[in-house]
Amino acid sequence: MKKYEIVKTHQDFNEIIQNGKVFRSPFFNIYQKKNGSNSNHFGIAVGKKLGNAVFRNYHKRKIRMILTNHKKEFSKGHDYIIIMKEKSKTITYQEFEKQLLELLLKGETNEK
Repeated sequence: MKKYEIVKTHQDFNEIIQNGKVFRSPFFNIYQKKNGSNSNHFGIAVGKKLGNAVFRNYHKRKIRMILTNHKKEFSKGHDYIIIMKEKSKTITYQEFEKQLLELLLKGETNEK
């Protein structure tokens, strides 16, 4: 994932969360908002309650890798905030990837 595809500022996170559509599952909350540009932007949040810094960074890298591998499946012009939940700690990588993509693509189909 390129630097220009990442949502980093607290203000941007809050705007997407407050004004975007939310899609929930037992494993993730995903907020989606149109951004009017020709690229997608992703923000990833893994809370401190889920684990230490090593755990949180590992799971953020895992999510970034899934997004990079499946980048072409998303339509352009959206901002996404992905928030990992406690229950996602217990599932395998394949199930983790399946659940994340299923929820992201659910947002894509609801928009059309």
